[in-house]
Amino acid sequence: MFKPLHDRVLLRRLESESKTSGGIIIPDTAKEKPAQAEVVAVGTGVRDEHGKLQPLAVNVGDIVLFSKWSGSEVTINGEELLVVKESDIMGILDGKLEGKKKAKAA
Repeated sequence: MFKPLHDRVLLRRLESESKTSGGIIIPDTAKEKPAQAEVVAVGTGVRDEHGKLQPLAVNVGDIVLFSKWSGSEVTINGEELLVVKESDIMGILDGKLEGKKKAKAA
């Protein structure tokens, strides 16, 4: 398993909806990469100016919004994941993963 270092977070992208609220079906070629993801693993945090470890605000299992062009894509055990800095995460969404679909591995 992959363990991010310091303030890095490992994310699994969530699929975007294939249909708009008005019922229009969006083809795969027209979909943008979603900016929502599930947190798979988190680093230990960073040290402040006094040497005290500051843990990250996100936890494994959180659903987050992140900056669209942030991070580095990696493939681990055949699954495409994304490594981002915690500062690239804009916030944590309320709710659980049951209503979301995991992105398909390419």
